[in-house]
Amino acid sequence: MPSNPSLRAVRLRAPRRALGRRFASHGAPHYNEPSGWLFGEKPLPPGQKRVKEDWENIWYIGMFGSMAAAAVLLYYKPDTSIQTWALKEAKERMEARGEKYKYEPSS
Repeated sequence: MPSNPSLRAVRLRAPRRALGRRFASHGAPHYNEPSGWLFGEKPLPPGQKRVKEDWENIWYIGMFGSMAAAAVLLYYKPDTSIQTWALKEAKERMEARGEKYKYEPSS
């Protein structure tokens, strides 16, 4: 036992659970045991329909709506590649010098 009387009094009053938390010994880990069913849902009897939860429609709209928006935005994204800029610049400079930039085979 500690020689300090105030520490001794605290030890006597504190329940053992509180002392265990100090050392991070909380017991066994808490988690959902695997049940063998997909997402923990048992299959419904024949003829019954699964009832959706409130958040599911919002999740579907948000997820697939954002994918559709991203696809549209990527499709209409401006072309800012260096190759496109260089081709346009080369055509403008060749036209300014009076040269042809398209290949025309000799007959």
